[in-house]
Order: sequence, then structure tokens, then C-alpha cells
Amino acid sequence: MGLFDKAKDLAGENADKVDDALDKAGEMADDKTGGKYTDEIETAVEKAKDVLGD
Repeated sequence: MGLFDKAKDLAGENADKVDDALDKAGEMADDKTGGKYTDEIETAVEKAKDVLGD
């Protein structure tokens, strides 16, 4: 089992915490860019959640 597989297993066990952390990271990135890339940031957050949620 590779490192990525272990990370996905750990994320699956703590899905609610991972979702919260991704949301907070997205909000921080949006704040730092002054809302200029809101759509792109939201898309990236959702894709990250999809990858870790599988």
C-alpha cells in the first residue's frame, strides 16, 4: 500500500474533518486573492473532496 492509498484511507475515516479543512483552505485562498478566483477555488475544493471521498 502506497502513501497515497494510506492518505485516502485516513481521509475516509475522517471525512467530516477533511471536508471542513478543505472548505477552510478554500476560504483562505479566496480571501488572499480578494475573491478574484472564487469559481476556480470552489472547483478545486470540490475536486479534492471527490478524490479523497472515493
